[in-house]
Amino acid sequence: MKKIVMFALFSMIGFTSFATAGEAKKMGDAEKGKTLSASCAACHGADGNSTNPEWPKLAGQSEAYLVKQLTEYRNGKRKNAVMNGMAEGIKTDQDVMDIAAYYASVKTKPGKASDEKLVAEGESIYRGGIVEAGVAACAACHGPTGSGNPAAKFPSVSGQHAVYTVAQLQAFKSGERNNDTGKMMRNLAKKMSTAQMEAVAEYMAGLRD
Repeated sequence: MKKIVMFALFSMIGFTSFATAGEAKKMGDAEKGKTLSASCAACHGADGNSTNPEWPKLAGQSEAYLVKQLTEYRNGKRKNAVMNGMAEGIKTDQDVMDIAAYYASVKTKPGKASDEKLVAEGESIYRGGIVEAGVAACAACHGPTGSGNPAAKFPSVSGQHAVYTVAQLQAFKSGERNNDTGKMMRNLAKKMSTAQMEAVAEYMAGLRD
């Protein structure tokens, strides 16, 4: 228990400085990225705020995280039948960075929990983890308000669709998704029940960055 608490505190103390350093490094051209992102709009929305809960909001994610994901869809490290094909159609690494810069430049539209009954449990997991299962607090890596950690390529989770979040946690748990550094997400997700995933996802959906 002490190790989990200390890890969470250490991570949160260092969070602000890491995020600031990561955000200072801009990799792409947002204006060019806006044009290149036209083919992404059908699923993710013209401004990266998808309306379909099965597809993630990209708006407000850090450039570093988006570049990582698009690159891994292009090279097959992260697998999804639709996204692999779409990413392979991006011609150059610079185009990847420009698209990432565009989505990073627009704001995430606030989300909200669809099941308020789960929010209290979700907040407990997000802020304190699940001590008896050895699950660290989500806030340790994703920040108190869910804004993520650009330097570490940890995504923003505030306002994200709960349906999408649960699907990703389940994919990590099964090993279907395996592009997490050091198996961090896989190791955590394996210790979580579906009900716990749904609770924390509902809480994150209503977080404000």
